[in-house]
Amino acid sequence: MTTVTDREQLRQNTTGTALFVGADHSAGVSFFWVDTPPGGGPETHWHPYTETWVVLRGEAIIESDGEELRAGAGAIVTVHPGARHRFRSSGTGNLEMICIHASPEIIQEFVTAGPGAD
Repeated sequence: MTTVTDREQLRQNTTGTALFVGADHSAGVSFFWVDTPPGGGPETHWHPYTETWVVLRGEAIIESDGEELRAGAGAIVTVHPGARHRFRSSGTGNLEMICIHASPEIIQEFVTAGPGAD
């Protein structure tokens, strides 16, 4: 079976970000389709699986296990399982990026303040 899902059906509340949960579509991967203004992005978190980002538009500053990286349109970023990471939209316009989770469900643990937290 083949299905087509419109991004608008997956948008979260009034944000520009859409969430595709693979289990809801008989797919083996899940993803966030991020569209966020400068300064936007999630807090530090980690996953028990690999996450791959495809930057479609804009620029991102990525913090991963104490390292800071930059990625722009056309970049593909791989975050390894267990890496504590976050990103921020750093350009003058919105960051549009697909964040692919190698899992039919999103599994993420946010890092709270305290010993060892960022």
